[in-house]
Amino acid sequence: MSYGTLVDAATLAAHLADPAWRIVDVRHQLADVAFGESAYAAGHIPGALFMHCDRDLSGQMNGRNGRHPLPDPASLADRFASLGIGAQTQVVVYDDSQGMIAGRLWWLLRWLGHDRVAVLDGGLQAWQAAGGSLTGEITLPPAADFVARLRDTLVDADHVRAFLQTSRLHLVDARSPDRFRGENETLDPVGGHIPGAANRFFRDNLQADGRFKPAAELRAEWLAVLAGRAPEQVVHQCGSGVSACHNILAMELAGLPGSRLYAGSWSEWCADPARPVAVG
Repeated sequence: MSYGTLVDAATLAAHLADPAWRIVDVRHQLADVAFGESAYAAGHIPGALFMHCDRDLSGQMNGRNGRHPLPDPASLADRFASLGIGAQTQVVVYDDSQGMIAGRLWWLLRWLGHDRVAVLDGGLQAWQAAGGSLTGEITLPPAADFVARLRDTLVDADHVRAFLQTSRLHLVDARSPDRFRGENETLDPVGGHIPGAANRFFRDNLQADGRFKPAAELRAEWLAVLAGRAPEQVVHQCGSGVSACHNILAMELAGLPGSRLYAGSWSEWCADPARPVAVG
């Protein structure tokens, strides 16, 4: 059996010794980019390998392509191969930030054509609450053969602008409501949102314990966000293309596949003063 959305702590525990499984730790803090590696070294789920949000899950910034531009697909495929991820590998990814970073790696693997990837529901906190142990031991697996097969799950800024506020595009912003309104902006130089976007804070996908809401509840909530549009019309964005992936995962869980990502998101959009901005 393979998993393509979520796994729980008990399922992961049962497969810790499974050579066909790979666990990836992507803990990260925007304000302290060294945090994830330090936390991983101090203790991680046994067998887990580490990928860094900035170095591994993102490409080079140039001042116009957002804070977390997508990595080069070929380089990313090589990195996956070095971690022992092959075509039949089941990947489980976790963080300690409610799936915000884990969702990005989940999306990246699927973008490169790998469906056997799931987020640990509830993250590291759920693992420890279930009695799971941590270790400082690092064991690198043998390299595998990872072949990227890119999927058409992306749009760029030109696409967004061309179809802005038309029936062909339903833009959904995953940032917190205050940042969406243009208030309390601390990460990007301009506050506000792309005109016509709807706001669905990624944390609204979760229950109080940090696990995802049941599929039926997510479906009802996301149908309200879609307001009659088909999932294929939906484009997700956030500040830099990270937490938006959480919303894509939630739609998958809700049985609403087919939405796409604007990876540059607000940080890319607002870098060009010619692009329109809305507040409030």
